[in-house]
Amino acid sequence: MDQKAFGKMKRGKLVPEGRIDLHGMTLDRAHPALIRFILASQASGKRLVLVITGKGRKGADDGPIPTPRGILKNQVPQWLTMPPLAHAVLQVSEAHISHGGAGAYYVYLKRPR
Repeated sequence: MDQKAFGKMKRGKLVPEGRIDLHGMTLDRAHPALIRFILASQASGKRLVLVITGKGRKGADDGPIPTPRGILKNQVPQWLTMPPLAHAVLQVSEAHISHGGAGAYYVYLKRPR
């Protein structure tokens, strides 16, 4: 992604060509749904998609080891860097506030082969 397009994306000026809302799903449902969505989006020629994860619930932090807020928010970027999605994804960044902010990611896809 060139610098000009990246700047537009970060300012929320580029409109995502597709979106998936994983918000509220379990890990077991979200992972296959994300794989299907990303691979289908790439196959149809889309370049910029929005993945909504939500920010996660605020829970009681009772233990000595802090638990991260938002399981999907933390897991989705990892999934996008692992096969089979790593071959389709060019770049991942947090979405602009107008597209969900910290509860969503822009995923810039490679051109289909």
